[in-house]
Amino acid sequence: MTIRLTEKAAEHVRTRAAKEGREQSLRLGVRTSGCSGFAYTVDYADEVSDNDLVFEQHGVRVVVDRKSLPFLDGMEVDFVRDGLNQRLDFRNPNVKDQCGCGESFNV
Repeated sequence: MTIRLTEKAAEHVRTRAAKEGREQSLRLGVRTSGCSGFAYTVDYADEVSDNDLVFEQHGVRVVVDRKSLPFLDGMEVDFVRDGLNQRLDFRNPNVKDQCGCGESFNV
């Protein structure tokens, strides 16, 4: 089981974490939400529990709780700039469908 973080995404996390004085760790998960069923959760990982799995790539730790991992397994996280907009982009092979606004998905 794995989650891949592109170098651009890792650079974004490192830069933002440094500006905010946070650990260079990204916590990813899912929660029940939206019209399609699930939504991604993204935060800094200030702590790692026994229930978490840690993947390290490009100098950034990606922390995922065991409950969320089956929904995220094989996902690639990239950082995308589109004009003035910028965002983390989730390429998740487990997603079967997502809502029209792109905020929620189902597996």
